Amino acid sequence: MLDTALYDAYFFDLDGTIFIGDRLLPGVGKTFAALRANEKKIMFLTNTTVQTRADCQARLEKLGLCVEREEIMTAAYAAGLYFQQQADSARVLVVGERALAAELASFQIRQVQAPSQATHVLVGMDRTFTYEKLLLAADALRNGAKLIVANPDPVCPVPGGAIPDTGALAQAIETAGGATVWAMTGKPSRFYAEQVFQQLNVRPEQCLIVGDRLETDILLGKNSGMKTALVLTGVTTCHELERAGIRPDFVLPTLDGSAHDRQEQQQCR
Repeated sequence: MLDTALYDAYFFDLDGTIFIGDRLLPGVGKTFAALRANEKKIMFLTNTTVQTRADCQARLEKLGLCVEREEIMTAAYAAGLYFQQQADSARVLVVGERALAAELASFQIRQVQAPSQATHVLVGMDRTFTYEKLLLAADALRNGAKLIVANPDPVCPVPGGAIPDTGALAQAIETAGGATVWAMTGKPSRFYAEQVFQQLNVRPEQCLIVGDRLETDILLGKNSGMKTALVLTGVTTCHELERAGIRPDFVLPTLDGSAHDRQEQQQCR
């Protein structure tokens, strides 16, 4: 089990770290009970764009974890923060689902349908993605709109496998529109890290981030000065870890496992 007394704040990914589908992963309940008992700051950091913070809160509570909405940061909510802080007069063409549009609307960011009106194209996961949506986004980019991507995740883990995620759609839109990504709002972007540090009023060295993805969760921690723990309940396997250039500080088989500051390869054996 994680050392729940060592850090001031603990950040957790959701899919593949806390749950998969409707199943809470091993050790989660015990870990959070200990963190609450030690009065630690907690925040859930997810790259989802298909659930609002309220949706995530309801899902966690259904699984038995009592959380506040302010303890959740999604890539969709971070996109709203991005436009509020850096382009509040933007006219955004959204490629995504209800939750992404809803989070933008909560910040009163203007959304448009016509490519000629768009100053930005915002891409999230979209399970209704069509050729027409690809065409509209590409036209907007060719008209000078900036491409904002919620996250780089190529796939999303689901029970029994994975489905295409934001990164896969963003690459298609980049190619069709002849443009490159202007900014990213989710993990592992510096913008995302700055928002969570500000919300909890903590310094990076006071924090531990736990996640199942090297290129988002662990890289977010490495780039921002946090300690990092990879949990092997999601997309990253021991074999992939051994070949990767990103090295977490700790590796856990599950949140029930013990985390020791030693070589990752030893913990995978």
